[in-house]
Amino acid sequence: MAVGAAVVSTSSPGAAFASDTAAAVPPAVGEHLVDVRLSVNGRPVRLRADPRWTLLDTLRERLELTGTKKGCDRGQCGACTVHVDGRRVLSCLTLAAAADGSQVRTIEGLADGDELHPMQQAFIDHDGFQCGACTSGQIMSAVALVDEGHAASDDEIREYMSGNICRCSAYPFIVDAVKAASKVMR
Repeated sequence: MAVGAAVVSTSSPGAAFASDTAAAVPPAVGEHLVDVRLSVNGRPVRLRADPRWTLLDTLRERLELTGTKKGCDRGQCGACTVHVDGRRVLSCLTLAAAADGSQVRTIEGLADGDELHPMQQAFIDHDGFQCGACTSGQIMSAVALVDEGHAASDDEIREYMSGNICRCSAYPFIVDAVKAASKVMR
């Protein structure tokens, strides 16, 4: 249970978001760096980035937002799913520089203070996770599919969640969680 609880944690991120102004990110060193400006979970972030850095690695390594998980690092498992400008994306396949100027929302940005997002709560209530490796990506995809209007039936939920793999096979519980949360999110 501790693994799953960490995935839906509402704790505030590390030093990257110490103030309400643009986040202070340690300077990158090297040649050919680019300026990247993002809004991450509603907070402005400016950083110098290698143009080859993925959004996933930038979130985890540079901004210390480790709720987004690195699963396959090939776009096949969905564990790294985040929202960019309201659309779900695989952050392991998205370059940070390509997201310049975008609004990025991670699992850490779903809760409202100490109150979990309805989807986070539904995953807890319906045992929608076991090991927790995929949970943050599952939740981010589930929020997006409800927002997109694709939660009308079990088959539709399964289809629109098909890009997120659960090695523990908690799929029936994930569908139950999505159905329950969709009633609250509407």
